[in-house]
Amino acid sequence: MELLLLAIAPAFIVILYIYFKDKFEKEPVSFLFKNFILGATASILLTVVLGTIAAKLIPLTNEASVVQQFLKAFIVVALVEEFSKYVIVRFYAQRNKEFNEPFDGIVYAVMVSMGFAALENVLYVFQYGVSTGITRAFTAVPAHATFAILMGYFMGKAKFSKNRVALNISGLLLATLFHGAYDFFLFINFIPGISIGAFVSLIIGIILSKKAIKKHQERSMFKG
Repeated sequence: MELLLLAIAPAFIVILYIYFKDKFEKEPVSFLFKNFILGATASILLTVVLGTIAAKLIPLTNEASVVQQFLKAFIVVALVEEFSKYVIVRFYAQRNKEFNEPFDGIVYAVMVSMGFAALENVLYVFQYGVSTGITRAFTAVPAHATFAILMGYFMGKAKFSKNRVALNISGLLLATLFHGAYDFFLFINFIPGISIGAFVSLIIGIILSKKAIKKHQERSMFKG
């Protein structure tokens, strides 16, 4: 039970943080829960399928190859995972009547992403133990949240714009860019000290995420 709580607590802390940042028009808890579940099921399943295909198309034959690790980070992992989350937000949440202001893009992208992150965390923590759970609580889970906020910011704008396709894709690509950069610096840890790049990219992502949240709060259709 302790391991399970350790694994899922970080995701629920992020969810509560975003829920209370949605100041002007709260989303129905039931619909939030459905998006969370789809993140933990459908997006994970899609990631497994697409990830298997991508790994065969772009095989990692040399662990010490910077180029191969780049392709693994940005395509096999980042693009596959972010696309798997994007599909849920784009074709389920964004089409729903409850998605009725730009900030909702952030809310639903985070819910899907935290469903994904929670199940991923459970698998890692039960396999590797408490130390992994603590480490991921301050790294992987906040990273997933950051990627989701960046993607959701643009998907929120897209819902109410004539440039819907371009804005939706911009969100997917930005999330993939930050996700890929984060993983890439971790994957090439055979270069001494290079892993610090992952934390730099995460910090930049967090700063941009806070700005994205503030912008959508200020432009809320339900504000005062």
